[in-house]
Formats: sequence, structure tokens, C-alpha cells
Amino acid sequence: MSLDHGSVIAALAAASAAALCVAGFRDLRLKRLIENTPTSRIRSVAMGLAEVNGVIGCRSMVAAPFSGRTCACWNVDISIRGRRNTWTVVHRATSGHPFFLHDDTGVALVLPYDADCRVHFGVEEVCAGLALPECYSNYVSTLGFRQYLWRLGMLRFRERVLEEGARVYVMGTATAPAVALTVSEGVEMAAEESEELAATGTDEWRARRVRGEDRQVAAVIRRGDSERTFVISQDSERDLTTGLGLKAFAKLVGGPVVGLLGLGYWLHALGSGAIQH
Repeated sequence: MSLDHGSVIAALAAASAAALCVAGFRDLRLKRLIENTPTSRIRSVAMGLAEVNGVIGCRSMVAAPFSGRTCACWNVDISIRGRRNTWTVVHRATSGHPFFLHDDTGVALVLPYDADCRVHFGVEEVCAGLALPECYSNYVSTLGFRQYLWRLGMLRFRERVLEEGARVYVMGTATAPAVALTVSEGVEMAAEESEELAATGTDEWRARRVRGEDRQVAAVIRRGDSERTFVISQDSERDLTTGLGLKAFAKLVGGPVVGLLGLGYWLHALGSGAIQH
């Protein structure tokens, strides 16, 4: 069977229709989950899937890997450029450092590892892989053998940061806080709580302040084992659901349309003899 260029594109279009529909249903499910989950005050949040709003307080100060900005948490992704100037994400990472979330009723501890961070980009830059600036080269050099393949083309670097004082919406699984959270006191914790003790520096005033806030934590919010939804967003709940609804509509309508166009081209090509055995 000989295929022309148009037939190959039509086949790819038909195959991508299913992927678009799956992504559309995923966005629609998240939209409905957010709409059906009541927003809680931190002090009275129930254990399990919950959504809260609050202001970030630093538990530890970290430097973002690209910009060097001091923040409570950072998230980065690296993409490679493909045909027609499209980009494919090949690496994502989050600092994972816990941060406090305050509202007027209490304090929660958020463990951002593996969260869906819908945070505005602070840094976005496109560079030639063979001539990376030092800030990017140093980071990419830690990613193993695959970096050498990425460097053969153009790379796009994006960095998002959450700074102290930023207001965010968080939806994740709320769990009871550790029996005791300590900093620089040599107190042993259970293994499952060890990740909650990220480095908080050696400054005694900061350590004392963190100890005080640790004792006030009403809940720990993280990605759950059964319900994997975990969103951290700078947009309000209303803006988030509106955006998800529009994306779901576009994918659920666009997927079948793209698939039908691809299938129609194939049927036309078969009927006209453009595809020969």
C-alpha cells in the first residue's frame, strides 16, 4: 500500500480524535469535581478531598532553579520543538517543599509534590540546545543521558514560582497533621511524616516561627492515594472552572470533527484510487 503525505496526516488526525476526547472528558470531570466540592475553611476542613483558599506562608525559602528567585515553591518544565513549531514537554519538576496556607480561621500545610500547578509563568525562554545559558545548562546536566538528545534542537524553558503572600486555590486530599512537627530539635517522626520536615534553614528566629506555625496546622493537603486530584491554582475557582469548561468543549467537539475529517479523506482517497495496494 502506497500512501501520500495527505493520507498520513489524515490517519494521524483520525488517531488523535480519541486522545482529544479522552482529554476533554478529563477536563470535564475535573470541572464537575471542583463545582461539586464545597469550599472549606481551614480550621473546619474535613479529612478527604477538600478545597480551600488562602495566602501562602513560607515554611522554607528555596531558590528557583532558572531565575534564582526566592520563593516558597517552584515548578519548571522543559519542552523540545517539533514540526510546525509545536512543543512537546519532556521534563517537569516541582520543588516539593511544603508551605503554609493561611485563611482567617487557621493554617494548613500543603505538600505540593506531584501537584497540577496552574500557576502563571514567571520565566519563559527558548534557547538552542547546543548553546544553553549557564542557568539552564547546569539544570539540564542533572537529567541524565536523555539531555544529549534534547540538546540537538531548540529547547523551551518555563518556570513558575509561588511566593510568600500569594493567594491560591488548592484542591487535594486533606489528612490529619503529624502528632508533632518540629524543626532543629532532633525529635524523631514517623517515616510517613518525614517529608513534612523540609529544610527550613538555620536561622533560629525562622526555626522558632516555623515551630509555632507547625503546632497550629489543622490539616495537611497533598495528592491522595485513591483520589489523585491535586490542583494548586492562582486563578479563582470561578475562573478555573470556566477555563476547564471551555477546554473540555473545544476538545469534545474538535476531537470528533478532526476524526471525521481524517476518515472522510481516507474514504475519498480509497474511492478515487489515490491509495493503491
